[in-house]
Amino acid sequence: MSLHEYLLFLPACFALNLAFGPNNLLSVLNGTRHGVRVAVTAGLGRIVAFAIMIAISGVGTGALLLASEVGFAIVKFCGAAYLIWMGIRILRAHVPADGIADLAADTAGQDHGPHLGVLARQEFTTAISNPKAILIFTAFLPQFVVPEHYAVSYTEVGATFLLLEIVTVGIYGGVGRYMAHMANRGRMMQWLNRASGTMMIAFGILLALVRRPQAA
Repeated sequence: MSLHEYLLFLPACFALNLAFGPNNLLSVLNGTRHGVRVAVTAGLGRIVAFAIMIAISGVGTGALLLASEVGFAIVKFCGAAYLIWMGIRILRAHVPADGIADLAADTAGQDHGPHLGVLARQEFTTAISNPKAILIFTAFLPQFVVPEHYAVSYTEVGATFLLLEIVTVGIYGGVGRYMAHMANRGRMMQWLNRASGTMMIAFGILLALVRRPQAA
């Protein structure tokens, strides 16, 4: 890929990274509750998921998944169910007087700070169960791949996407942290929690309505 082509790829790719969806909503919530560093660390869960999906798309398996009506439906409805479950959990979670509900708190009621493993698994599961991500990697990235140097070129665009995704996690985590500082400790944070839960459920419903791309 030439420098000119790469400079065209960067803003287009970053726009996709910045698109607001379930994972970026998680970054906002984690930033609000735990700060930017924890949000970025937890976001590594989605980076692992996206890396797996990029590799799958790179060898052509992503296209096979999109072509399979049953496979696409399984991933889609599992992802939708998970997002709806997450939204309900957010809505039902206890909101302490000084902040937003901790999504990483154990069901046993323990809440002693951020549980990075749980937060990272939430990011991973949300990302890996979204077939729209496979669609992006299968339809978008190959447009910037040099066929004569497919492996190297695809690795370059895939790695760039992942690096920009880390930047995106930091941006949305920072937005969440800023909101935490600006919001009143009580009512405003409870409103944010309800809005986040409702949005997560909405993302799940929208995902369930996504149709498999038809062959040209």
